[in-house]
Amino acid sequence: MKKILSFIPILIVLGTIYWSFSDLKPSISTQKDLLQTGFSLDNALMHLKNISQKQHYVGSEGHQEVQKYLVGELEKLGFEVEIQQKVAANKKWFAATTTENIIAKLKGTSSGKSLLLLSHYDAAMFSALGASDAGSGVVTILEGIRAFLAKNTDHKNDIIILFSDAEELGLLGAQAFVEHHPWAKNIGLVLNFEARGSGGPSYMLLETNGKNSKLLSEFLAAKPNFPAANSLMYSIYKMLPNDTDLTVFRANANINGFNFAFIGDHFDYHTAQDSFERLDHESLLHQADYLMSLLPYFANSNLENLNSTEDFVYVNFPFIGLLTFPFSWVLQFCLIATFLFLIVVFFGIGLHKITVKGSLKGFIPFVVATILSGGISYLLWKLIVILHPHYKDILHGFTYNGYLYIAGFMFLNLFIIQKMYQSFFKEEKPASLLVAPLFFWLIISFIISGYLKGAGFFIIPVFCALLILTIAVFTNLQKHTLRILFAIISIPTIYIFSPLIKMFPVGLGLKNIFISGILLSLVFGLLVLVFYQKKNRFLLNLSGVLALFFFGYATVNNGFSDENKKPNSLVYVQNNDEKTAYFGTYNQTLDDFTAQVFNEGFTKGSLQNAETKSKYNTRFRFYKATDFKDIESSKISILKDSVRGENRMIEFVIKPKRKINKLEFITNQKISLTNFTVNDALINEGKKYTVKNGTFLIYYVANTDKQITLSFTIDKKEAIDIIVNEISFDLLTHPEFSIKPRSAAMMPMPFVTNDAIIISKKISL
Repeated sequence: MKKILSFIPILIVLGTIYWSFSDLKPSISTQKDLLQTGFSLDNALMHLKNISQKQHYVGSEGHQEVQKYLVGELEKLGFEVEIQQKVAANKKWFAATTTENIIAKLKGTSSGKSLLLLSHYDAAMFSALGASDAGSGVVTILEGIRAFLAKNTDHKNDIIILFSDAEELGLLGAQAFVEHHPWAKNIGLVLNFEARGSGGPSYMLLETNGKNSKLLSEFLAAKPNFPAANSLMYSIYKMLPNDTDLTVFRANANINGFNFAFIGDHFDYHTAQDSFERLDHESLLHQADYLMSLLPYFANSNLENLNSTEDFVYVNFPFIGLLTFPFSWVLQFCLIATFLFLIVVFFGIGLHKITVKGSLKGFIPFVVATILSGGISYLLWKLIVILHPHYKDILHGFTYNGYLYIAGFMFLNLFIIQKMYQSFFKEEKPASLLVAPLFFWLIISFIISGYLKGAGFFIIPVFCALLILTIAVFTNLQKHTLRILFAIISIPTIYIFSPLIKMFPVGLGLKNIFISGILLSLVFGLLVLVFYQKKNRFLLNLSGVLALFFFGYATVNNGFSDENKKPNSLVYVQNNDEKTAYFGTYNQTLDDFTAQVFNEGFTKGSLQNAETKSKYNTRFRFYKATDFKDIESSKISILKDSVRGENRMIEFVIKPKRKINKLEFITNQKISLTNFTVNDALINEGKKYTVKNGTFLIYYVANTDKQITLSFTIDKKEAIDIIVNEISFDLLTHPEFSIKPRSAAMMPMPFVTNDAIIISKKISL
């Protein structure tokens, strides 16, 4: 009987972990009960299959086809559809293009603020199929608005649908809409649907320039069935090099909104594997639940002023969905918890349930276990990458076997932590072991109260652990009963932090697995009395065995296959000024595809001015001289070069002679440009635009672009040296080359210019 009782706390912990994940998103089996709104998952998937057949980045044939399809589907629903064609330029991203936003409006019965439904229909350059990012958002809106119209009920607010263009190039479609479309001035709220992977729960992220309490209260009033969110996530989101279209509405127009995005299966992000077949249908269902809960609510709400005077902490919590409380309470909670901690410890010592010596000794396993969990995780991942160098070619840092590694690291850390506590489990006054974790959690909570209030929910486990300590001090229950009771009290702690432990390495890459290791050790410290057993080593041994199993399984599955393709790259660079040519690759590990060129005689390193700007600033790893093909390049004509006073005004036009996908303008010296325009679109509002060196503009050539005109003013004494890289994605199809196609187990590397011909030349000015 005692053995059975000893397993109950472990079962409670495991059950809570499962519960915490199952609450985050709907399942296919519950969809009929969930969506009593008329939303059809089959309809949404049908649309998704149609728009994700092939690449549809800006300037591609597929882009035109997807645009035509979406316009046609909106027209079938009775909308008058507008294509907003506008050149937009973004200084932050050095980017510009001719955007083509798809816009429609559903009139409301009042004249209040409008509700905007937003997702982008372009895919990432150049090989992504865009099923998740952001085809899932587009079809959620398309099917959601059909279901909403089928109800045939009145709504107060105008509903604007914006399928934005060129999001992947620098949020340019959203910028064009916000800056130039008259409807933008009357928007009260935006619901934006995005993806950064092909599965997992869809997390809600707020976008506001002010406080969040009113937005959060309205979100909860809409009663989404599966709210997945916490106030720490937006703090992390703002640290990443990722913005969404919604950022433009917040930053440029002070319009509040909600982002909904799933980040699971991150290895598919921006790749040729972001396909219809790989999209998690439950993730799409989660997006639909948000839309069909919030759309009828906000279509009839007052959107005039959603600004707040107070910020709320919020986090997923058992039974209630989201637990919320004001930022201002965080410090008060810390002070109350500290007072209770001191009182309980005082009485614990007086009642001989806690010893000073035992409490001080308790710092040893907790501190050492935390350091080892973080340190070993960090160093072990470094070692794994050395042993498997092809992981470096997965640029976003989450491998196909990443979930196996997460499991392996967590069981390894659990083994390390238990091993550190093993000898201390002989402590005659086990309550003493909880003093050190509580002390550190209180310090962390005080730091959070001053510098990261979004993580204010870290105080909740402190109160749970204080209750455990209080029971341990003031009662004399049997140890098996206590462990079961302690496990029940720890349910909120486990429920809150289990998804976070998984989320960090998925969203931030496996190089950050050490964060999860540290977090696991911190949580274990508060649960130490749940796991406290003097003789039973079953869990310790099981953790070690499972760690070996998952690491071994990950090692066996470290390679690539038709289902999990190897990313690789090949680029031809032609320098028209020097009459030289090279092949380059971003791969750190070469394979059969790259070996067509890089078989011998190649050099390790990069080529100056040859790599185009990329998200991760990736450089060529190898290059090799090759025959100069003398591929025809665009014609560049100087239209104006005149001096007036101290200013020199320059204007030139580039006319492509073949299909060009983008142009990159580079300087190797400091230049200061004013009145800088590209195709008449002002960059930096015409103000001085100073570039020390490097890329100062990337123009993505849209289907409607016939030529690209640049004009600017500089100081007449200032030297100017401009290099133009002309890029086309036709290396594998150009008649001058005979590159064999990739095998079924390979795909173009994302985030870099790939399968491309780059022609580089200086502009004589």
